[in-house]
Amino acid sequence: MKLKKLIKDLPDITLKGSKEIEITGICANSKYVCPGNLFIAKKGLTTDGHYYISEAISGGAVAVLTDIYDPSLKNVAQLISPKVAHLESHLAKIYYGSPSDQLFMTGITGTNGKTTVSFLIKYLLDHLKFSAGLIGTIEYIIGKHRYQATRTTPDVLSNHKLLKEMILQGCTDAVMEVTSHALTQGRVDEIDYDVAIFTNLTLDHLDYHGSMEEYCKAKNQLFRKLSDSKKKHKMAIVNHDSPWVEAIIQGCTTPIMTYGIDNKSDLMATDISFDAQGTRFLLCYKGQIVPCETPLIGRFNVYNILAAIGALIARGKDLKDLLPLLKQLPSVPGRLEKVNNSLGIHIYVDFAHSDDSLLNVLKTLQEVKQKKIITVFGCGGDRDRTKRPKMAQAAESLSDSCIVTSDNPRSEDPIKICEEIQAGFKNPSRHKVEVDRKKAIALAIEQAEPGDIVLIAGKGHETYQIFAHKTIEFDDRRIAYQICQEG
Repeated sequence: MKLKKLIKDLPDITLKGSKEIEITGICANSKYVCPGNLFIAKKGLTTDGHYYISEAISGGAVAVLTDIYDPSLKNVAQLISPKVAHLESHLAKIYYGSPSDQLFMTGITGTNGKTTVSFLIKYLLDHLKFSAGLIGTIEYIIGKHRYQATRTTPDVLSNHKLLKEMILQGCTDAVMEVTSHALTQGRVDEIDYDVAIFTNLTLDHLDYHGSMEEYCKAKNQLFRKLSDSKKKHKMAIVNHDSPWVEAIIQGCTTPIMTYGIDNKSDLMATDISFDAQGTRFLLCYKGQIVPCETPLIGRFNVYNILAAIGALIARGKDLKDLLPLLKQLPSVPGRLEKVNNSLGIHIYVDFAHSDDSLLNVLKTLQEVKQKKIITVFGCGGDRDRTKRPKMAQAAESLSDSCIVTSDNPRSEDPIKICEEIQAGFKNPSRHKVEVDRKKAIALAIEQAEPGDIVLIAGKGHETYQIFAHKTIEFDDRRIAYQICQEG
């Protein structure tokens, strides 16, 4: 694309250099610049892109977007604007041809449930003659191609590029997990959504947002964006049982569909029952009451299923199209995922890494337990420290015993993290600490008897463990399976 076409309709840009040059791509990381790229020299949270302009030019950049003209730069076009970060999303949208306009876009935000809801929506869409791409915590799915996710919601350039690739791969829909960080940092700017979903809001990320109110305001941006979207048939789908629901939809002027279990909602589940084989409930919508069955277990999964059903209704599908598919819903990697073994122990791996999500999982397991529940968990380093004792309280309240261990300690001392978790126990003598995560999992399995449940919480689908100076291969599911085989 010619530079002149790329910047034709963008205000507040002064061009120093030729507008006839061909731009082969846009990049904001000098390490990934390719010949012919436009390099965006923006200020980030920890560094300033201006320091890397020379590196970008050495890598082949032919144009640079910056806020200060540098007369020493030769043979490179300079785009000068005081709004570098703001222009990044506009440039991405123009370069990739406004990809969100050509896809039915569903964005999902909330503390817990985003990943499961996104997978369920994609599953239902794919089985109802649509073709859905996915951007989320576990992976990015583009047509038949799957890529391990680097972060739940990528940077704004990557998002527009991924959406463009979905179109090229024949996708009709895109399902995205949208984090509070992504919303405040502009990672989903210039993406127009057809549907926005709110799952819930519980304690998390206060190290970044400072308070629950600010955390809520960040997520509320998705619903304000929905109101500003140019899409014709927009809908907000929100959990009516959440005490934050009114604040979440503040400023949202689009039609709203509520879902819930406790409070009267547009889409409701009643008469819920479940066992180790699955969940049954009555689904109520517009005067219809229909029985539903699903192999997914737990009250929290009923919420996830209601959100997914709401998204498909917004897509124009009828309940009769969805009910047969609910019986076949697959489990989501690392979300109450069972580890098969011959020891007679029920081992589950789950991503629960907040007190609320841990409580939800343990409440479900309490409903199906035969004997004891042993919970292995830790807390991530360089993250919200206030939830560490609360995680201990949650685990202790619904477990017969707990083993505290390392999660991803990152730059922190794993022992100190465990000590901060321990402070939340009422009866610390009932529980153990084993900082080595593999040994902690082995200890739980050794303690367990046939019929017991072992919950390994915190990392779920992750296949690594992050320490201060290294990252190692580590998969809770694989480790637990190997220990069972050896036992």
